[in-house]
Amino acid sequence: MQRLPQTPRTDWRRRLDAQGFRFHSINPEGEDVQASEPRFAYWREDVAYRFSAAQIDTLDDATTELHAMCLALVGEIIRAGDLGRLDIAGDAQALVEASWVRQDPHLYGRFDLAWDGSGPPKLLEYNADTPTSLIETAVAQWHWKQDVHPGADQFNSVHEALVARLAAIRSRRPDARLHLACLYDSLEDVGNTEYLLDVAVQAGWHAAMLDMGEIGLGSDGWYADAQGAPIATCFKLYPWEWMVAEPLGAHLLTSPTRWLEPPWKQVLSNKALLPLLWEAHPGHPNLLPAYFSPAPLAGQPRVKKPLLAREGANIDIVQGGAVTLSTGGDYGAQRHIWQALAPLASYPAPEASFMHGPRERIHTVLGTWVVGDAACGLCLREDLTPITSNSAYFVPHWFD
Repeated sequence: MQRLPQTPRTDWRRRLDAQGFRFHSINPEGEDVQASEPRFAYWREDVAYRFSAAQIDTLDDATTELHAMCLALVGEIIRAGDLGRLDIAGDAQALVEASWVRQDPHLYGRFDLAWDGSGPPKLLEYNADTPTSLIETAVAQWHWKQDVHPGADQFNSVHEALVARLAAIRSRRPDARLHLACLYDSLEDVGNTEYLLDVAVQAGWHAAMLDMGEIGLGSDGWYADAQGAPIATCFKLYPWEWMVAEPLGAHLLTSPTRWLEPPWKQVLSNKALLPLLWEAHPGHPNLLPAYFSPAPLAGQPRVKKPLLAREGANIDIVQGGAVTLSTGGDYGAQRHIWQALAPLASYPAPEASFMHGPRERIHTVLGTWVVGDAACGLCLREDLTPITSNSAYFVPHWFD
């Protein structure tokens, strides 16, 4: 696993725009990004990561095993009546149980791993409900590889896997209409959802997009779009914990509308998953010790995380008995879990960082993708601190 300088393609912005990846640049001060220096990039291709085939096999195997462990845990938690351990409310518990008993199909997820290319990868968390970085992974970095390293390979069959998975889900639904919903005020969410819309059409769905705010309740218990058409199946890039707490959430249990991701994914998108996995598989090489209390990790470097949070919000790193790094956010009032600290891979970064100027080191988190039940892709994000935030860079990879 090497972080290597690369020569950016001269027209990389135009290429990414043409691929539907329009949020590749960050414009913090209203500047004309297309005419500015590359320091405003979210996507960066002045560096890239090189892996060996054996390293890719290690990531594939770890992802496959972690996903299987997660699915087994969902069944065990539901059978034991332990959904309360994840702070899932009573009404939502019934929704989760019904969805699991029906065997509602799932679409995709992304594991975030700490790994430097040697030893076993360590699970940081599982983005099982609303993972993004999808178009960057499936499309942008593949075309980059084809342009820059055409003779190499990439851990990336995400697009083909999504088409096949959505086609399989369509075959189980009597109505081939699929709505795809997100918040239209997020360019990133819109970009990821538009990409999935295109994938859905390739998979044989009659697909349409809508804003989450347009979803209402129609006749006979169906959810409905802004035109009043019933929503038979809906992909929603919107967290389950928000949906169940909103007024329309009161009808989720009785409505025949089916959702991607399904309600049972609430078990896996909750950081209580981490101590529950450790309880079920203590000492597993791909897991970090994790608990609902800080006591078992007293005196050890550890990370404090809220059960439900996004983009690195409200996380504390504790070392030597003191908080050495802390992030703000809106999730601090929740219950927390504590996880042993796994240092991210870090590299000297003598080049000027796109956003912040020269820095001594940059920290890298690996994201491995699961579509259906198969590991099928890798993405890498870099940040200037060990807590990966919404301002992290996306960096492509190849292997040979």
